[in-house]
Amino acid sequence: MTRSDRTGHWASLSGTHVLLTGATGFVGQAVLERLLSAHPDCRISVIIRPKGSLSAADRLTKLLRKPVFRNWRRTVGAAEADRLVSERVNVISGDLGALGELPSDLDTVIHGASTVKFDSAIDEAFDTNVGGALGLYGALHAAGATPHVIHVSTAYVGGLRKGITPERSLNHNVDWRAEAEAARTARARIDFTSRQPEVLRKLLDAARAEHGKVGPQAVTDAAEVARRDWVNERLVEQGRLRAQSLGWTDSYTFTKALAERAAEDLWFRQGQRLSILRPTIIESALRHPFPGWIDGFKVADPLILAYGRGQLPDFPALPDSVLDIIPVDFVVNAILAAAATPPAGDERTARYFHIGSGASNPLAFHQMYRNVREFFLRTPLPKEDGHIQVPAWRLPGDRRLDRSMRQREAMVTSADWLLSRLPLTARSRSWADQVHSLQRDLQSLRKLTDLYRPYVQTEIVFDDARARELHQTIPEDDRADRGFDVDEIDWRTYLQDIHFPAITELSRAYAKRPTATSRPARMLSVRSDALAVFDLEGTVLDWNLIEQYLWLYRAITPVARWPREIGSLTMSLPGYLRCELRDRGEFIRAFTRRYAGLPADEIRRQANTAFGRAIRQRMLPDAIARAAAHRAAGHHTVLVTGSIDMLVEPIAHLFDDVVAGRMHESDGGVLTGYLDAPPLVDEARAAWLVQYADRHGMDLHHSYGYGDSHADVAWLQLVGHPTAVNPDSKLYRHARKQGWTVADWGRSPSAEEDQTHGGTSGFGRLNARRGASLRRAE
Repeated sequence: MTRSDRTGHWASLSGTHVLLTGATGFVGQAVLERLLSAHPDCRISVIIRPKGSLSAADRLTKLLRKPVFRNWRRTVGAAEADRLVSERVNVISGDLGALGELPSDLDTVIHGASTVKFDSAIDEAFDTNVGGALGLYGALHAAGATPHVIHVSTAYVGGLRKGITPERSLNHNVDWRAEAEAARTARARIDFTSRQPEVLRKLLDAARAEHGKVGPQAVTDAAEVARRDWVNERLVEQGRLRAQSLGWTDSYTFTKALAERAAEDLWFRQGQRLSILRPTIIESALRHPFPGWIDGFKVADPLILAYGRGQLPDFPALPDSVLDIIPVDFVVNAILAAAATPPAGDERTARYFHIGSGASNPLAFHQMYRNVREFFLRTPLPKEDGHIQVPAWRLPGDRRLDRSMRQREAMVTSADWLLSRLPLTARSRSWADQVHSLQRDLQSLRKLTDLYRPYVQTEIVFDDARARELHQTIPEDDRADRGFDVDEIDWRTYLQDIHFPAITELSRAYAKRPTATSRPARMLSVRSDALAVFDLEGTVLDWNLIEQYLWLYRAITPVARWPREIGSLTMSLPGYLRCELRDRGEFIRAFTRRYAGLPADEIRRQANTAFGRAIRQRMLPDAIARAAAHRAAGHHTVLVTGSIDMLVEPIAHLFDDVVAGRMHESDGGVLTGYLDAPPLVDEARAAWLVQYADRHGMDLHHSYGYGDSHADVAWLQLVGHPTAVNPDSKLYRHARKQGWTVADWGRSPSAEEDQTHGGTSGFGRLNARRGASLRRAE
């Protein structure tokens, strides 16, 4: 068919050349499938951006293996499908913002590439949605091509308004060029502000409070990550507020509206043919390529799944607000119907179509809620101890829900603060998990409320008169397959039998995966190039530095000196705790000064006798068993501690290597209280571990690490198999976030019976009290 043969009535796309952008996206891949399966004689060019190591051609090959093409490949055969693609599909590698030469013989362009995030940074939203349109229309002009362009937009470009929205050009006078330039320079401006002293000071203070114990590099890394997050958060906020200040809901609808105006200026007003399609909320297919086909979660799905997971106790929707959903195959059929009915002859007319259900077959929010609730009551999502019970919504309205959320957020924040200051026991860890779950649910509720409020409180109805006329141009025999008559949709059947099962399938599979805390211990692979690195206090040994010192002091000094030492230690303890909270190395330096004046030989004698027995009694049986298992698997086991070497000599035989501190001795064999080298803790231990592995030919990726303190994060993150053992609150949170294994290693019965050497003596009671305080700090 030649261009002169075209009319405003239905015409086949046979023999035409179609250019498709956004082919790897949800709608784009469905359009490509329809062009391949239903329009066998058209040629297709697709613009695909290389990604990582994948070329544009590689990405197309990968795309064609996705479920959307499954039925077509089965129908024609895999080999024939590959042959047809090689003959009919031309891959153009590039980005819309920097396109090379396009074909000059294009008949139709379907422009569907865009970002669909509601909360994009303003520069990113403009770069994709407006910049992509600029690049495309500029490249078409440069190629001398004059195709009919189908510009896929969104129905929500009308902005914040009520009532019927007509199918016509938007009524606004916003200068899209000026807004695009302001968005382009926004990142540089905000980035400059983020580097100012008043901002950096706050970020550094917060990083020190959270990561100071891990080490200075962890603090600077966290501060820089926080600075970048600060920049991005403000770019997101700027996009949202700038959109709202001009009458749009968010950066997505704002930039899509300005992209429409750019298309009108750069294409339609240059004498070319333009059709703008405005779909509403696009969800899974009703019929084609098969019922329920969807590629990832779409606009309404996070809200649906959050409700099914019990994370949304209520929602600020208007019960009578229309939730305008449209199946993806209806959108694809409308796009191709518009492509098959270009403006007649030489007429240069821009056309606008709303592709939605709200005007002809409305789905009120209360109907949607009833269907969602019925579905999840009938087929609830699983949880560890049964099934999730979904809440009953009252739809209380915006103000009441916001007030309730603020109250719950304050309560959870207070509970989190309190738990962070309690010793981490099995019970407090369970409480922490509950608080973490509540925090996650409240964050989800807050985010979903902020994002979806404009869409679930809307009073807009999108007129679809022209879309219905477009549907009527499809030959009657083809309408059942290629039409998009929304009156045919039975919402209960579509939602409960097609859409909800499709989007919950992945969620159910995810829920069955074991979590970090429930995951069984990994089977150890036999290999000779793996390290197994164990921290000592709190991980292998249930006996901290203060408790060890008190035991030794009582054993080697006269009773008359004990009261004075107890008093001195009691007075010093708050300072030690402050040191420990700031820096583990600082605490070790300060505390080991107490050894000054003690006889080294007597300490060694105790280590070989009574102290040796005491330290072995306080070893955690699970730690001993784990070290033995690693040695049996051929792994090189290393015990690393900031404690002095003579104190760990009694347990050195359980490991292949022991790395400990060494204390300086005077000429008379008396300890000076000074270490010969800085304590090997936090980032210093991480640097040592890298060097140790390199010198011994060990592979850290296949190695194991066991630690109990947040300070251990610096080196645990270097190994492929980190385990948080009886972790403090900060390490526990980090381990959960990173998906690390969390292990509870119990105490030995003998240690339970004999908390301290000396039983219930004054030293024993001090030992127990001060040891508990230090464990809280650690």
